[in-house]
Amino acid sequence: MNQAQMMAQLKKAQAEMARAQEELASTAVVGTAGGNAVAVTMTCDYRVTSVKLAKEAIDPDDAETLEDLLVVATNDAVAKAQEAAAKRMSSVTGGLHIPGLT
Repeated sequence: MNQAQMMAQLKKAQAEMARAQEELASTAVVGTAGGNAVAVTMTCDYRVTSVKLAKEAIDPDDAETLEDLLVVATNDAVAKAQEAAAKRMSSVTGGLHIPGLT
């Protein structure tokens, strides 16, 4: 492979990576806790876009339980976002693990 071909291949890979990152930024996942009493929606670039609370999750005398549910739901959303990002980036990198891309 000559240098021009290698540069063309690199530019194509960069474009695919940018497209994948754009797709992930607009892909949403939902993390839940407490039997869906708490739902956190997050994009796959880790921006929380909404938090939904069922009325039964809100007890003014027990804020700690709601706080715990929020943590669990957020961590669930993060795990789902990481999984989606890993799948998408794997399709771009051909399965190679490249540190910092997922």
